[in-house]
Amino acid sequence: MSWQNQLSNLVYSTDKGRIKEEKAASITPSDGVAKVRRETKGRKGKGVIVISGLGLDAKALKNLASKLKKSCGTGGSVVDETIEIQGDKRDVIKSILEKEGFKVKFIGG
Repeated sequence: MSWQNQLSNLVYSTDKGRIKEEKAASITPSDGVAKVRRETKGRKGKGVIVISGLGLDAKALKNLASKLKKSCGTGGSVVDETIEIQGDKRDVIKSILEKEGFKVKFIGG
């Protein structure tokens, strides 16, 4: 390994402090169908609605999650490329996603 390759991996600078590498966010492409399922596993029996397959970037995903939480009147979060909404408000979530231009498919029970 040459000394030039070693210098290209800058870790710390006296001007800026620790240098963090930014990862290019890869977004899984969507087929236009939002998959909505209810999960209770690992949540002590409390149910959440998990919405996946949206194909949105992180900022758009957070905005959509915020809109869903406000309209359902519940909490929730964005985890990786999915949105989790507390409670069982599938009908409300379906209507909002359809207004946003997604086809909605319920998965599971």
